[in-house]
Amino acid sequence: MDLNDTPEQAAFRAKVRDWLEANKADAPPAGGDSGDTAYIDSRRAWQRKLAENELAGLTWPKEFGGQGLGPIEQVIANQEIAAAGVPGILDVIGIGMMGPTLIAHGTDDQKAKYLGPMLHADEVWCQLFSEPAAGSDLAAVQTRAKDNGDGTYTLNGQKVWTTYAQFASYGMLLARTDPEQHKHKGLTMFVIDMNTPGITVRGLRQITGEAEFNEVFLDDVVVPAENIVGQVNGGWATALTVLMFERLTIGLGSEGFGYRADRFATALANDAAAAKDPTTRKRLGEISTELLAVRFNGYRTLTALAKGQIPGPEAGLAKVTTVNAAIAAGDLLADVIGPDALSEESEWYHMISFLPGLKSAGGTEAILRNTIGERVLGLPPEPRLDKGIPFSELRAKEKEAVTA
Repeated sequence: MDLNDTPEQAAFRAKVRDWLEANKADAPPAGGDSGDTAYIDSRRAWQRKLAENELAGLTWPKEFGGQGLGPIEQVIANQEIAAAGVPGILDVIGIGMMGPTLIAHGTDDQKAKYLGPMLHADEVWCQLFSEPAAGSDLAAVQTRAKDNGDGTYTLNGQKVWTTYAQFASYGMLLARTDPEQHKHKGLTMFVIDMNTPGITVRGLRQITGEAEFNEVFLDDVVVPAENIVGQVNGGWATALTVLMFERLTIGLGSEGFGYRADRFATALANDAAAAKDPTTRKRLGEISTELLAVRFNGYRTLTALAKGQIPGPEAGLAKVTTVNAAIAAGDLLADVIGPDALSEESEWYHMISFLPGLKSAGGTEAILRNTIGERVLGLPPEPRLDKGIPFSELRAKEKEAVTA
């Protein structure tokens, strides 16, 4: 396998690098407060500039404003953006997850209305999936959508851990439209205008001091039926598309997040004692090995995507490994640097504070490990009894109900 750029990819990389070098002075800081309106406005303007210069929505079809390029070009662009020390797009959720889902399941009117403003950050999107009692078991959502019989639905419920809801224009929301059906079958996906009466957004303060996540309350929120994405009671299929792109976005984005072995090694090398300490070197070596494994597993996923294949549940392995390796790196840096690593002036403060919460994003670690064990490694599911029925039989019955 040749892991070097092809001549075409090398030319693309040079083009991206040259543009970034000429324009990075106009970029906002890579890390800023998502609660600062001025900072968010600067990130919108930067994404608009990226889009106008063919560096946003690279894998979107050209007919929707994208570049019609492959996933490898997207990774190349991400690598060069990270190397330039500038932020990427603001609306990672919209461009990386909501947009591709609309392209796959949306109507022509929905694509025409939403994709252009999304690409240029005129309208930022959020993902309204998790609830207080439904996170990893997404099919357990209880937010209700009642058909009013007049071409509208009324929504009531609560969502939680919603990133960017505080300034998002739209969200994609999963709600239960038929509580009598099997839990996977009675769901419908809606596009929600976040300015609709009855929507209340409350920030959830994190250890970093930011309120990047939110809880969202819906009280008699009326939504037109034209906002349904996919089929009524067929929202599970739409949700799976979102989740696939979510795990790809997180799993293939480790370098873009700044979780790189060379960056950690450089910081540790600045401490003479740490550089000579065998325990520190061993810990760094283990972290570096994990991150290299993520990179090469990512190449395997990119190869599948380039061939038109759909990555399977193994994409979740990259997310689990990346987050745990980065947490271990943060622990190592804190041990070497000391309390100053948690100073707000430290380049490591945000990473160390933010990462533990990322263990739950894109599916909790326990759920992802179960999925990888059962569906990738072929391990038997953990035995469990429920009302006297073996778990294997319950699982078979659920699969039967979903495919019926």
